[in-house]
Amino acid sequence: MSSLTRQLKVLRWSWRRRVAALPPPAVYTRALCSRSHDPADPIEVHKRKLELWFSHLPQEEKQFGGYFLPETMHVDPLILEREPAEKRTPLIPSPLLQGPPVPACTMEQLFEPVADWGGARGLNVMLYGAVGTGKTTVVRKLVLDWCAGAALTQFKLLVPFSCEDLSQLTRASSLRDLVGRKYLHLRRIPLLSGEGDQAKEVLFLFNGIEKMKLDFRIGNTELCSDPSEALPSGAVVVNLLRKYLLPEASILVTTRLSAVESIPQKYVARYAQICGFDSAERQRAYFTSRLLQQPSTGVAQPNREALIELLYLNLQRESRLAQACFLPAYCWLTCATLHFLHFTDAQAPIRTFTGIYTSFLRLNFGGEVLGAGAAARADGSVQERQGSLMLYVVRTVGKLAFDGVTNKRTSFSESELEQWVGGKTKTDEELRQLAVFRTDVLDFFLVPCPSKDGQEQDADERRYTFAVPAMQEYLAALYVVLGENKTAVEKLTRQVSVAIGQVNEEVGSMVAVLSKFIPLRIFAVFNLLQLFPKLYERIHTHNQGRIARTLASEMFRNEDSFNEDVLDQVEQGLLGLHGPQPEKQDERQPFELYPIFMGGLLHYDNRVLLQQLGCSIKSTTVSQITRALRKYLVRELNKPQPPEELMDLLVLLYEFQNPRLTAEILSTIRTIRLCNVRMTPLKCFVLSSVLSCSPASYRLEELNLSSCYLTHDLLEMLWPAFRHTHNLNLQFNSLGPDSCIFLSDLLLDPKSDIRSLQLCDNPLQESGVRTLLEALPQDQSLRHLSLMHTGLGDAGARQLASILHHHARLQELNVAYNNIGDSAALTLVDACREHPNIHTVHLYLNPLSNVGKQSLYVRGVPTDHGGTGRRVQVLASVTEGSDLSESWHPILSVITENASTWDPKRVREQLEVFLRDLEWGRQQQPSWWKRMHFRKVEKGVRQVLQRMDKDTAPKSRRNAK
Repeated sequence: MSSLTRQLKVLRWSWRRRVAALPPPAVYTRALCSRSHDPADPIEVHKRKLELWFSHLPQEEKQFGGYFLPETMHVDPLILEREPAEKRTPLIPSPLLQGPPVPACTMEQLFEPVADWGGARGLNVMLYGAVGTGKTTVVRKLVLDWCAGAALTQFKLLVPFSCEDLSQLTRASSLRDLVGRKYLHLRRIPLLSGEGDQAKEVLFLFNGIEKMKLDFRIGNTELCSDPSEALPSGAVVVNLLRKYLLPEASILVTTRLSAVESIPQKYVARYAQICGFDSAERQRAYFTSRLLQQPSTGVAQPNREALIELLYLNLQRESRLAQACFLPAYCWLTCATLHFLHFTDAQAPIRTFTGIYTSFLRLNFGGEVLGAGAAARADGSVQERQGSLMLYVVRTVGKLAFDGVTNKRTSFSESELEQWVGGKTKTDEELRQLAVFRTDVLDFFLVPCPSKDGQEQDADERRYTFAVPAMQEYLAALYVVLGENKTAVEKLTRQVSVAIGQVNEEVGSMVAVLSKFIPLRIFAVFNLLQLFPKLYERIHTHNQGRIARTLASEMFRNEDSFNEDVLDQVEQGLLGLHGPQPEKQDERQPFELYPIFMGGLLHYDNRVLLQQLGCSIKSTTVSQITRALRKYLVRELNKPQPPEELMDLLVLLYEFQNPRLTAEILSTIRTIRLCNVRMTPLKCFVLSSVLSCSPASYRLEELNLSSCYLTHDLLEMLWPAFRHTHNLNLQFNSLGPDSCIFLSDLLLDPKSDIRSLQLCDNPLQESGVRTLLEALPQDQSLRHLSLMHTGLGDAGARQLASILHHHARLQELNVAYNNIGDSAALTLVDACREHPNIHTVHLYLNPLSNVGKQSLYVRGVPTDHGGTGRRVQVLASVTEGSDLSESWHPILSVITENASTWDPKRVREQLEVFLRDLEWGRQQQPSWWKRMHFRKVEKGVRQVLQRMDKDTAPKSRRNAK
């Protein structure tokens, strides 16, 4: 038994030796996997996951439709290496710099060896820049290039960290734990073990180091060289930068301008500054990558290229826009605005102009904070209180913007900046915040005004303006909606109300106890305390009503009535004003976006984004403003408004995105006249979206879209709007035969109720009119049809005559100026005479003979035995035989309005025929009074001829030159 036991012990001992000789299980498994399956290598897994994470586009990029990839839309900004002495050099656009340009450097060059830096130590590189210069974008592109093996290939491992995440950690962790917590697949990687010089192939990336309060004093941050020792996250970063922990590893740190000094100079080997887009070529490359990659928007490639060309020309001409686009952030805003204006389609997600600006601020200021003193924790430690940087912007720059909008000013002096942004009295902490704000943020919003003569302004005369004019209106609107423009009485009332509300419950309890022993009448005075919060509530409600009143009054200012609509103003600000320039330009800023931004900021989606920025707009405030706004808007809409103002109102309702309020406002509107407004895809989408908020039974009496540059593509976007109208005016547009298919479907749509359709001066041609006429027999709602100057011809007139009996509800037909001869006109009039309801036919400006006209007037009166007993009024001339036509004035009015666009030779011939008819009819009149009436009409015809001569004379002189 003992021998057996000894044999078992020997076997067990030999088995343990064999097991001990084997490598560790993790290493063994990794070795097998690396030989058989390369994708299981932790480095490869790390690259794949980093690529997935950093390829994810932020929410703000999705408004472009999701057509972009990071590698296709990235344009490298200018990066300059700075000497330690000049690391805080002010950022000045290169077009304004004097002297030769400084050569740029790449990210690869930043990690080349430094002579006076220890050869065994990894490099510490600080990459800094102002807000909006593209730090985050550069970091994203750097990580993706490393994952693809296109950059920094000397590093086997890249470990990116967000300093905002690290600053939120409260539990001590080692370096390996920090890496393993964020990247589980790197938990046991040997490169971070600290053994040998393996760490020389590692690059740590700390993005936004200003979010961490690093303390490099040895007395406050202990030294540590063990990657497995638990320390606060700040201490781990400090030891890495000191080169005490993993000294062979390289480190890339990104930060804002104000935090460059947060790391001592001896711990930084190289400084590099991101300087944005220093040339128009970089800007153009950025715009091309954003605006040309639109495969599914339906916008033709030449149109997109022309758009970029106009933008590029305006950048060369407009120094203010070029100065703003020096920052990549404003290039993004410009592209987002142009994409919104020109590439909007019905299938895209709902986007608003206010939403673009809110997303823009969230993209640049999301998570940004300003330190605001210290607060004691429950455990006795001290934690720094942090305030929203965006809220600080609103209370300073927003206040400046509001003062400018109120006083109609766009430029501000140094003293005004000091008054609104600096303030009078400041504590030490407030002065520190102000210094950080001026260094990092102020130049993002305000830029020096370009001098008219191109010379540099003196310090005393230097003035500043907002980099983008619309940003002034947005910040002013945000300042008002957040309630920051309260008067001193309102602020004091709120403070007193809060104080009384806190003690009111305690006073009430005390009065209840004492009332057991003393009569209640003595304590009646304490009930007055309950009235003060109610008084404050009434004052607060009055303040919200004042916001609504301000919005309505700014929306319908008399001096802005003759301006172009607000969307055209925005487009002209980006693309410039092309064509003949006005002789006298008004230098005053209209500020028409200001009320639209006020309405858009009340939209729920914008309030959610603002809440993330630390700017809270309560739902009760929105409700109070909305109730008051409806009353003021309805009051203004009772007055006649020009088409441009109506378009601005539609944009306001669209920005508001409140279907209930929109439906209530629309219930008071019966006519929308947008004649001469240049309709774009966005405007068509806005009109359809607003009218879609109304009930299905809602109908406009008239929707006038004459002379609006409508095309077939725009008609399809207007389909929902057409369903809500009785009288549709589409004359003087560019609708061709393809549009007639759409109009036929509209007439046959059971949900539409089109009673009047005006298609004058559209090149429908005979084929298009034939398509439209085929839908008439099945349509039972149309009453008035106008096909004047649409290329109908004799064949179209005869086809129209053959189907009229199938459409019993038609009452008036206009086929004037359609090259219809005597025979086709007589056939059409005969069909109208047999129709049960048609009472008027327009046939003027057609090549009709005198005999044909006389026959038409005779055919218009049916015979007693063969007709229906109805009279059809035929308008073929200003005369009816020897008498004046009852409709001579409408005929002359139509000719006068369209003489400049019609064929002048053809119109002149018809007017001369009118004169001959009038002269012959006057001679037939025995009455002196009737002859005077004929002379009055003759005078009107001659005035039209004289007006045509004046219009054609300048054209002939230009052609002669």
